[in-house]
Amino acid sequence: MSSTERAVQPRLPNRVSFTVGLHQSLAMAYRGLLKLRRTPEQFFDVTLQPIIFTLMFTYIFGGAVSGSVKAYLPIVIPGILAQTVITASVVTGVQLRDDMDKGVFDRFKSLPIARIAPLAGALLADTVRYLVATVITLGCGCLLGYRPGGGIGGVIGAGLLLLACAFCVSWIFAFLGVIARNAASVQGISMIILFPLTFLSNAFVPVHTLPQLLQDFVQVNPVSHVISAVRDLLNHGSVGQEFVLSVLGAAVIAVVFAPLAVFTYMRRV
Repeated sequence: MSSTERAVQPRLPNRVSFTVGLHQSLAMAYRGLLKLRRTPEQFFDVTLQPIIFTLMFTYIFGGAVSGSVKAYLPIVIPGILAQTVITASVVTGVQLRDDMDKGVFDRFKSLPIARIAPLAGALLADTVRYLVATVITLGCGCLLGYRPGGGIGGVIGAGLLLLACAFCVSWIFAFLGVIARNAASVQGISMIILFPLTFLSNAFVPVHTLPQLLQDFVQVNPVSHVISAVRDLLNHGSVGQEFVLSVLGAAVIAVVFAPLAVFTYMRRV
C-alpha cells in the first residue's frame, strides 16, 4: 500500500456516541434473540421452574402459613416471580462464558463497535426469558385462584420492575462470566450467591415467624425489597419505599458491575 493510499484510509473513532452504542447493542440483542429461537431448550428453566415452584410451594406451605391456598397466593406468587426472574439471570453469565470459550467474542472485539455492545446485547436479549418467566408464573397463579388486586397497572408495573432489576443483576453474572475459567464455574458461583438471597428472604413466609438472626438478614436482603415492592404493586397497585429501594439498588449494581464487566472483558477476551 502506497503512502497516498494510507493517507486516504478512514480513521476509526476511538469512541462512539451513546446513540450509536445503543444501536449496536440492539443489533447484538437481535443476534441473541436469533440464538434463543434456534435453541428453544434455553427456555426450559423459565417455563418449567415457575410451574413447579408455584405448585410445590403453594400446596406445601399454603395451609401452614396462611391457612389456605387461596390466602397464601398473594404472598407466594410475588415471591416466586422475583425468585424465578432473578435466578434466570444466571444463565446470562453462563452463556457469555460459553461464547467466549468458543472465540465468538474475539471477533466482536476486533470490530469497530462500542465496547459495551456485545455484553449489553446479550443481556438485553435475555430479558425475553425474564418476560416469559413472569407471564408463566402469573398465569399459573391465576389458574390456582390468584387475582392481582392492583389491576392491570399493578401487573405491568411489577413486570417492568422485575425486568429492570433482573437486567441490572445480570451484570453481576456477566462479570463472573468474564472472569471465570469455564461455564460450569460461573453457574456454581452464581448459585452459591443466589440461593441464600432468594430463599433467605420474605418470599415464602412472613418475616416475623423467623428466628431473630434470620429476621435481621432478611430485612437487609435486597431481594426482600424487590419482593415487597412487587407485592405492593400486584396486590395493591401501590408504589412505596420498597419500590424506591429496589430501583436504587438495581441502579447501583448496574453502575458498579457494568463498567467492571466491560473493562475486564476488554482485558481478558
